[in-house]
Amino acid sequence: MASSRSVDPAELRAAITAISPWLSGSGPEPARTELAAAVRLSLRTLAADAPGKSVEVRVPPFAAVQCVEGLRHTRGTPPNVVETDPRTWLELATGLLGWADAVGSGRVTASGSRADLAHWLPLVRL
Repeated sequence: MASSRSVDPAELRAAITAISPWLSGSGPEPARTELAAAVRLSLRTLAADAPGKSVEVRVPPFAAVQCVEGLRHTRGTPPNVVETDPRTWLELATGLLGWADAVGSGRVTASGSRADLAHWLPLVRL
């Protein structure tokens, strides 16, 4: 799991800016290290903005965090899970994609009564 330490907003913005041409469709796929940094920093930001342990957000292969206030999950598969690919997560985190559209199109799987992240997104605007 990624750490929920606070994230420097300038560091997050720099990581997102580095991959923004790819997200907007006008640039090549970023290096794995750039993509990983943007995913990890944005997930840590979500965990800081929505503290708690009731929802697990997974963006394989880079990171997963627990967030959102509620009953803490300690063993096995959590009852509230959100999972998506790196591009979809970053589109959500930057406001290029809306939560309802991502879930409705199957780009995000969200299970459990607390697995709606719409309230906390976007994390940063491009």
